[in-house]
Amino acid sequence: MSKKASLWATHGATILGITLVLFMLGLLLCIEYHSYRITHDAQERITYKVDLSPDVSDSLALAVKGRIEQRNYIKHVDYISKEKAAEIFTDELGEDFVGFIGYNPLYPSLMVNFNVSLLPSNSTEVLDRFCEEVGAEEGVTGVVYQENIVNELRDGFYKLSWFLIALMLVLVLITVVLIDSLLRIALYAQRETIHTMRMVGANVGFIKRPFIVRSVAYGALGGFIASLLTFLAVWVAGNEFQLPLTDASHLQWYLLIAVVLIVVGVIISYLSTAITVRRYIAKN
Repeated sequence: MSKKASLWATHGATILGITLVLFMLGLLLCIEYHSYRITHDAQERITYKVDLSPDVSDSLALAVKGRIEQRNYIKHVDYISKEKAAEIFTDELGEDFVGFIGYNPLYPSLMVNFNVSLLPSNSTEVLDRFCEEVGAEEGVTGVVYQENIVNELRDGFYKLSWFLIALMLVLVLITVVLIDSLLRIALYAQRETIHTMRMVGANVGFIKRPFIVRSVAYGALGGFIASLLTFLAVWVAGNEFQLPLTDASHLQWYLLIAVVLIVVGVIISYLSTAITVRRYIAKN
């Protein structure tokens, strides 16, 4: 293989290596995004049931409802009167149980859903305080919710997030090592050119400039190709498993992931090249 062909093979290997690592990073970012979205949607579908006294008046119930709605993290509150609760239960049961037993045993209630994105980082404390404050309201007998599901969703998301972050850091480290190794090969292939430039008095900045420009271009190209591969993988997964992964609502996040991949490729390529070239020239 000629020297020129060997150099082009090195360049191709550099772009391919950067692309594959950034592609894996893109997949991890997509998994992180969709795991957050699924957890977020599931948490917002969890309803907190505020039980009211059986003899509470509609005006008092609506007053409690209004005070709950004043909290900025509340998504919506539905008032279910005794009569409405009986209608819902009758529809589910398929027969008029009130007429059968002669009275309505159901209590009125308020059904509360949270806007999870507006909850602060200490959401557990906020939710506990909400249950305590609302439970102390006049006409309220208690607040009921599926605490185990809430905790499992939150803990599961945090564990998955930290695991994915660790994988991303490993991939970034692999990218740095890969670029450093391939760059050493490229520098060795052009050692005679570098030596000649050093002999005529070229400074380090002048010598490393073309390497940095080329490396940054490779990083941007690798990030762009990785973005295309990531979106192709998401599209295939959505069609294969009938998942709403290609909805228009996700477009801005996919574009953000593409920008992140390109920026990461450029930054890592630049830093790795600048450090490696300076170290190589200093030793030679």
